[in-house]
Amino acid sequence: QLVESGGGSVQAGGSLRLSCAASGGTFSSFTMGWFRQAPGKEREFVGTISRSGSSTYYADFVKGRFTISRDNAKNTVYLQMNGLKPEDTAVYHCAARFDFGGAWYAPSRSVEYPYWGQGTQVSVSS
Repeated sequence: QLVESGGGSVQAGGSLRLSCAASGGTFSSFTMGWFRQAPGKEREFVGTISRSGSSTYYADFVKGRFTISRDNAKNTVYLQMNGLKPEDTAVYHCAARFDFGGAWYAPSRSVEYPYWGQGTQVSVSS
């Protein structure tokens, strides 16, 4: 089970930190991803982090503004969002994909993640 928290309403330029708490599995065995979906739009990849946290990969539109991290002892993955823009307004979802080991690659398609949270709303006003 994945449960997101930390969403809210902020003004442009502000920051938010989203959390995603996982239960029901060995958290450190899963690659974790963040996606977002704005009203009337397709679900969009934000970024992903390897099971150890040593590797990350981001969508071009968030590079330098958003940072993904994880704490495997707390079974939690985070999305730190700085420099928020109105176009970042969306429901943000975390997702999990079991990592079978070997060389890590960054899964960026929603179909690659079988497990999803319900999402948390982020609203950015201008």
